[in-house]
Amino acid sequence: MKYISSVKNILLVWIGIIIGLTHAFTQNQTSFTRADTLRGQLSPLRSCYDVTFYDLEVQVSPELKRIAGSNKIRFKAINYFDVLQIDLFANMRIARIVYRGRSLEFWREHNAVFVRFPSTIAPDTEHEFTVFYGGTPRVAEKPPWDGGFIWERDAFNRHLISVACEGIGASLWWPLKDHLSDEPDSMRISVIIPDMTLMAISNGVLRDFEKRPGGFAKYVWYVDNPINSYNVTLYIGSYLQIREYYENVSGKYPLDYYVLSYHESKAKEHFKQVPGMIECYEKYFGEYPFWNDGYGIVETSYWGMEHQGAIAYGNHYQNNDFGFDFIVIHESAHEWFGNSISVADHAEMWIHEAFTTYAEAIYLECSRDYEQSIKYLNTQKDKIANQVPMLGPLDVNYDDWPAADIYYKGTWMLHTLRNVVNDDDRWFACLKNFATMHRHSIVNTEQVISFFNRQLLSDYTYLFNQYLRHTAIPTLEYSFRKEKGGTTIRYRWNADETDFRMPLDIFVKGTKKRIEPSIDWKEDNFKECRPEEIGFYTDGFLINLKQISD
Repeated sequence: MKYISSVKNILLVWIGIIIGLTHAFTQNQTSFTRADTLRGQLSPLRSCYDVTFYDLEVQVSPELKRIAGSNKIRFKAINYFDVLQIDLFANMRIARIVYRGRSLEFWREHNAVFVRFPSTIAPDTEHEFTVFYGGTPRVAEKPPWDGGFIWERDAFNRHLISVACEGIGASLWWPLKDHLSDEPDSMRISVIIPDMTLMAISNGVLRDFEKRPGGFAKYVWYVDNPINSYNVTLYIGSYLQIREYYENVSGKYPLDYYVLSYHESKAKEHFKQVPGMIECYEKYFGEYPFWNDGYGIVETSYWGMEHQGAIAYGNHYQNNDFGFDFIVIHESAHEWFGNSISVADHAEMWIHEAFTTYAEAIYLECSRDYEQSIKYLNTQKDKIANQVPMLGPLDVNYDDWPAADIYYKGTWMLHTLRNVVNDDDRWFACLKNFATMHRHSIVNTEQVISFFNRQLLSDYTYLFNQYLRHTAIPTLEYSFRKEKGGTTIRYRWNADETDFRMPLDIFVKGTKKRIEPSIDWKEDNFKECRPEEIGFYTDGFLINLKQISD
């Protein structure tokens, strides 16, 4: 038969799970549960369909800390199937799933929900079904690092509600295909609240507002671009909207700041840094990717999150020692890296975070100078732990993977590559091409490496592999030998990658020179130079140095 039956699908899922678990265990010596794999693997029950549109409606009951609603899932079939998987946390109850006026059979395993259709779905056909659900969603104990709903109050004891779910997954509060590989082409988000003195904000553009009996209000937001699942969010609070405009060569666009009413004057002054930041980012990464969905910052009770077009902001209007607000600058950079360019597997979040953290240094270089960006990068160097590889285990959604290095080690990897290339025109053209040519797309590690190799006209796979796939950073082993009339330096790389051959800049009597170490011993002689007059450009390369006896 041309189609895969549900029994065969389930068998394939089991085979995939075994392979996925084996791969993850052997790669990182970490045990994963079946729930981890159901959540993280793109099994046949997920890859058989492509989501094209979500129509999410959620009614929030702040006093009860409950939500209830529905999600209409529109999809295009990729293969023949009669069973597919969606996701919703087990503590949330599904009342029914309706397809063409008929309730569908469904069953659960952990946080996965399997839905059976009354007949075989054929490839290249479009369908939609609606999931009706409700319950008490998980509460975030330490947002944004610990995902869930945030039920807080502002300074006047008014409700201040939001949700953050990166890593743990959007299925903690709404039903969907919760896999990063599948973003809807567009989405409608309707939020119903029982208090018209409050405002409900979500991603995209406000399309409709409706007063309802009993003091209820319904806000309808629309996202006209692809959006990854953890970026979908809502905010409820006593908000005041501040709007200004940003103008570039293609038009004039609104910038919206939703702030607590008593922070209006502070916010107007503080967010003056936003237009200049966007101008810098557009210079280096191309035009802001979501102008038709708007740019927004929404005040929250937690530090921040890169929710697409509705950035969560909770940094209390504070600039750092370098004169900028970290949350504004970092989370906004995610609009290019993480929101426009997204990954298909949580294991590859280095792509989101390394480029975004590096963008902070680029912003300083743009708005101040290169020396300030180097000072900033050096404040991050001591935060690199080198405990696990930046590239995590694939095909599982392991939210507790200790991967802080994807920020600071990631940005230093990119800074190192810039100095290896040693051609800023080519380097910045590559960065901009990466952001613009992969706009609104999903990439993986191999695609990123291949793109940079092509753009930079050399094979840097060895460099990416060393920093991404191994714990240790490369160590330059070296020795000095005094000779008549000068000094000979002997050197080699000690690295996990057997073909590691990264060039390195050194200083000889204050003049920068380039050496070409490999894993084999090499040496250079510098005449009329003492050993103490030779130094290493550690401001440009993430390396260890080890002097040994000659």
